[in-house]
Amino acid sequence: MPFEILIAIIIFAFVSSITPGPNNIMLLASGTNYGFKKTIPHLFGIFIGFSFLLLSIGFGLSQIFDIFPISKLILKISCGIYLTYLSYKIATATTFKDDIKKKSKPFTIKQAALFQWVNPKAWIMAMSAISVYAPNHEFSTILIITVAFVLINIPCQCLWTYAGERLSYILNNQYRLKIFNYIMAGLLILTLLEILIITI
Repeated sequence: MPFEILIAIIIFAFVSSITPGPNNIMLLASGTNYGFKKTIPHLFGIFIGFSFLLLSIGFGLSQIFDIFPISKLILKISCGIYLTYLSYKIATATTFKDDIKKKSKPFTIKQAALFQWVNPKAWIMAMSAISVYAPNHEFSTILIITVAFVLINIPCQCLWTYAGERLSYILNNQYRLKIFNYIMAGLLILTLLEILIITI
């Protein structure tokens, strides 16, 4: 692979990973409500789930949209319904620290990994990366893209989680934390609307 292409992949992965989206907004909220340590399974789930999604698309999964065009609409509807549900869960989350520990839990590895399959931004990132940098679906190129995304995703999404944990020191009462959760839920809906406008 030419060095210039590798640099382009790294830049694309960084910009895609660091900018706001469902994963980053949820990590910010999780870091605030549960702390960095308890959000680590969520982080690992994202890395695992997105890697499998990227590899699957690289090896031909996206062709299902050409064979069954209705599947694209089904995916959009599924993404929309689930992200709306998650927004509701964030908005209505308990704001008492003791209650948070007892009644609610951050995403598990499995939940976060499965979420990538209904995350519209993850689909757009993966399909864009493959179509631009591996149009012929070369095995080595797909692996390079996957490794690049994982290595860049880790620090970017850890940063969002850490920022959430630091915010928890500011949002140190019920009212502030409730407002924060409302804002996070609203941002998740906004990213959903913005992303779903783009054709997957």
